[in-house]
Amino acid sequence: MIQATNIVKRFGDLEVLRGVDLSVTAGEVISIVGASGAGKTTLLQILGTLDLPDEGEVRIGGQSTAGMSRRELSAFRNANLGFVFQFHRLLPEFSALENVLMPAWIAGTSAAEATPRAEALLRELGLGHRMEHNPAELSGGEQQRVAVARALMNRPKVLLADEPSGNLDSENAALLHDLFFELRERHGQTVVLVTHNEELAARADRTLRMADGRFVS
Repeated sequence: MIQATNIVKRFGDLEVLRGVDLSVTAGEVISIVGASGAGKTTLLQILGTLDLPDEGEVRIGGQSTAGMSRRELSAFRNANLGFVFQFHRLLPEFSALENVLMPAWIAGTSAAEATPRAEALLRELGLGHRMEHNPAELSGGEQQRVAVARALMNRPKVLLADEPSGNLDSENAALLHDLFFELRERHGQTVVLVTHNEELAARADRTLRMADGRFVS
């Protein structure tokens, strides 16, 4: 599902990623751990096409992202990748349902087709009674579950999560962690997690540790 080969990323004279290789199979949940500055988030952004490598290639579902224009990358990202960040990044002026619908609207999906799926996702994540609430009316755990529903809206091949529970209390963090594995069991979702949470990392099929821009044993 993901094949990253010899990924190098530099910021000026600083080489943040030093020839990283990564292969992730469909339906696999992997965690990437390591100290701050190890290159974890930079790698996730490159896997998610939010940033481009200086060297190397990323393939998602067999399709190379090399050579795509900015517009092509945006369309590819919207169709194939879902993102969950530490901060939910919900649009405050829109309801939970409207936030979940946003990726479908960007893709040009009709309301008649998109709305039933968005409603079903919110119900699946225990938010059927909160669809019309704005983010400010939701708890932190509810906001993050809306963000997960939004990430799943376009049936992405890969769900990428960067410190997804870093802003949650222990109870809501545990619920969110459970959710990632339930999604894999129910839908075969491929998930890549960047986390400092060792408990979450240990639950993954594989835990990969980064140091100084490389994976280490």
